[in-house]
Amino acid sequence: MARRGLMEQDLRKLDVTKLHPLSPEVISCQATINIGTNTIFLAMFPFSGHDLLMATMLNGAAIMDGALLLIAANESCPQPRTSEHLAAVEIMRLQHLIILQNKIDLIQESAAMNQHEAIQKFIQATSAPEGAPVVPISAQLKYNIDVICEYIVKKIPIPERNFTSPPNMIVIRSFDVNKPGGLIGVGTTMDPTLTRADRLVGQVLGEIGSLPDVFVELEINFFLLRRLLGVRTKGTEKAGKVSKLTKGEILMLNIGSMSTGARAVAVKNDLAKLQLTSPVCTSKGEKVALSRRVEKHWRLIGWGQIQAGVTLEVPPSPL
Repeated sequence: MARRGLMEQDLRKLDVTKLHPLSPEVISCQATINIGTNTIFLAMFPFSGHDLLMATMLNGAAIMDGALLLIAANESCPQPRTSEHLAAVEIMRLQHLIILQNKIDLIQESAAMNQHEAIQKFIQATSAPEGAPVVPISAQLKYNIDVICEYIVKKIPIPERNFTSPPNMIVIRSFDVNKPGGLIGVGTTMDPTLTRADRLVGQVLGEIGSLPDVFVELEINFFLLRRLLGVRTKGTEKAGKVSKLTKGEILMLNIGSMSTGARAVAVKNDLAKLQLTSPVCTSKGEKVALSRRVEKHWRLIGWGQIQAGVTLEVPPSPL
């Protein structure tokens, strides 16, 4: 049905092979049901010392096209969590990053310039996307917010969307009542006890018969960071080295939006076999973030890529 100013929505006449994010049909669909097909999804990484939010950040980054890295101008750079978040940017394969130097209204101009140089020097020594801009802003005074918008439009290209393959949607929130919290909301006929309090987070939604396998054990090749990230040190003291994975140790894995425990049942060189605490719907080739318990907190220690695994036989749908 056509509305004033919008393209007619008629699936019988729609040729999905010719669709792209700027197609009038897609833009009209975006305007009416806000499904996010031509939207650039951004992750905001604030470095405010919330040690327990790493898994949440990794889960959100799994569906993002780019990232805004927020650094406080009235603090030294880098803060303990900065390197950890930048490593996550690499793990999640985010190619587009904009760095925001916030709270510049709280410091002198000379201090802002010095920190700006420190941020650029730090970024150049990391795996951050090359050419990532550093934008001085004041969120409170709305200073340079228009510049951020301009950078998002010009620096982050309109993402490609696949309109022909069966859709797979990573679940990052779920509720038992109608209170959507994202750009894409899907209603189900499931028992609300299964969806309440984010119980479906980490699951993948798609057409029957089109979803990836469900794994209970993974074989990955992995890469470990040289030193622990996100741990405060005194003065010029270096962070502790990341020790090798050992057979029997417990890790936390982030795969897509799923956070699950895993026990290393075998480790050889850069290969590991991991027994999962919870089954995970994923595919070979997907990246995995590895975290280890250090001083009562889960710390990112490296990442891996799924090579093989043991799958769970999913019974056929009764529908």
